[in-house]
Amino acid sequence: MTTSPERRRTDGKATRGSGPGHPARRDRHGRGLRGRLVPATVPLARTKAEIFDDLVLDTVESLERRYAKELAGVEFAVEDVPPELNVYDSDVLEDGEVPLARLLPGRPGRHELPPRIVLYRRPLEFRAMDREDLADLVHDVIIEQVANLLGVDPDELA
Repeated sequence: MTTSPERRRTDGKATRGSGPGHPARRDRHGRGLRGRLVPATVPLARTKAEIFDDLVLDTVESLERRYAKELAGVEFAVEDVPPELNVYDSDVLEDGEVPLARLLPGRPGRHELPPRIVLYRRPLEFRAMDREDLADLVHDVIIEQVANLLGVDPDELA
């Protein structure tokens, strides 16, 4: 009995899912497609962006519990990197020449825009030594931006 070359493997057995309309699903080493290496429930499966978002969310939630009325309508956002601008306004929190966060005050009127605080993930991660340091840095940056928005001293919010 002979079989077509696409249905044979080196050991003579047909591959699973091969045949007409079902191409063999193998990589160049013959191992097949790999699935997830880590289950989704394990903390290792979380990306750096997801971890950063959680740090921001933790700080924002703690502030909203204490200052719900003042922070109603304020949007918090995370971007990977700051936009390329030659000159940054006074609403940008910088470390040297690198922006870490930006406060965009709301615009009342016909096209009402709520106030928005944007954190830049990559510059903040670059300055942190470990996850605890990153959590402290994110907390400090959010506190400073919220203090600027509310017109209070950052020590009053911390």
